[in-house]
Amino acid sequence: MTLTPLDDLPERAVRVRAPGKVNLSLRVGRRAGDGYHPVSTVFQAVSVYEEVVATPADVFGVSASGPQSEAVPTDESNLALRAARAVAERAGVDDGVHLHLVKGVPVAGGMAGGSADAAAALVACDALWGTGLSRDDLLELAAELGSDVPFSLVGHTAVGQGRGHLLTPALSRGEFHWAFAVQDRGLSTAAVYGAYDELRHPDVAPLDDEQDVPLMQALLAGDPAALGAALYNDLETAALELDPGLAEPLAVATDAGALGVVVSGSGPTVAALARSRKHALAVAAAFTAAGVADRVLTATGPVAGARVVAGE
Repeated sequence: MTLTPLDDLPERAVRVRAPGKVNLSLRVGRRAGDGYHPVSTVFQAVSVYEEVVATPADVFGVSASGPQSEAVPTDESNLALRAARAVAERAGVDDGVHLHLVKGVPVAGGMAGGSADAAAALVACDALWGTGLSRDDLLELAAELGSDVPFSLVGHTAVGQGRGHLLTPALSRGEFHWAFAVQDRGLSTAAVYGAYDELRHPDVAPLDDEQDVPLMQALLAGDPAALGAALYNDLETAALELDPGLAEPLAVATDAGALGVVVSGSGPTVAALARSRKHALAVAAAFTAAGVADRVLTATGPVAGARVVAGE
């Protein structure tokens, strides 16, 4: 998704693109004393993008366009705006900035659209102001902003631990093809975790790194069938408890021959792994024909994390 032709960017503006993600595996431990759940997850960045255009301004401000943009907060709670302020504070910058967000990733859809905005804003403001922050600096700021922001910054495929913010690159070969059933109704991540606690407590098993060995082997082999069989999400039952209608796109994708189908993150987006690009389009068409999605998307993965695509 492109905001404007490159020549139409305002003078000194910087445009950064950051991807959404799908959790190939998401295993959730028992809530800790700090209120967070430890997780073990495998992220894959996919070619559904957020774009952030940073323009010099006297004050800090944010606006948004694109699908579901009306649901994006434009006050101080906006994660991209918080990212811009974090860069300014870390680098000692007194200037303001206006951030325009072009939405491509579903809002509150379990694909880390807000985190992608934040990662893009970190990179955009660093470039706009010439702060010269290191990658480690940006990753530190990203982890302070949210659990998924570091992965949005680095992209590709990675194992996330802790709150998901402690990343280890994962070896992956080839290209994987996805179809997504998107719902305009969002799901609160906090509500899904709350439902998970109610459903699973006290039966939450300790996290076990060995559980995702077949998935990691499938990635290394570039084997989509094996990857589809290994997709897993501890939060899926909780998401279905809060939104029983999600059973319909899950069933449609299975009937359309998806290699694997899973609720993405905390939902409500349903991710279906396909055999090929053509098959992904067929699964997307099945979602549309069955009327089980407000919007459908197709994408490939893995892709790179947040990067400057135009401007300074």
